[in-house]
Amino acid sequence: MIAIACDHGGFELKKAIKEYLTSQNIAFIDMGCEDASSVDYPIYAEKVAKAIQSGECDRGILLCGTGIGIGIAANKFKGIRAAVCTDCFTAEATREHNDANVLCMGGRVVGAGLAVKITETFLQTPFTGGERHVRRISQIRKIEETGSAL
Repeated sequence: MIAIACDHGGFELKKAIKEYLTSQNIAFIDMGCEDASSVDYPIYAEKVAKAIQSGECDRGILLCGTGIGIGIAANKFKGIRAAVCTDCFTAEATREHNDANVLCMGGRVVGAGLAVKITETFLQTPFTGGERHVRRISQIRKIEETGSAL
């Protein structure tokens, strides 16, 4: 299950991604926003992060004007590894190496066609594991727990 949400800057992109998810029979929950009226992105980042933390959803997609603000907000939640992606290479790399569980994109940065391809890459790419990647993710978890990777 995929959680998807946006602020006003990502609203149009969310519509395109929802069409793609529906066409591929990929289950998702739309957690807002409902139109292009100005809203605060941290609220929507929290909704998606908590859906992942609870196990209700496996991954998330967050959209704002650039993907940056909503990604910063999402990364404040324990267990969330949100990555801003602007191309298919970064989407693939963040899944393979970082086991990212939230894809962030900007409606003012990528067009709908590219966003769909990035989404497809993100959702289809598995985490490759491997000692160095697992070690680094463990260090990230340690930062969440103790405030230090050391």
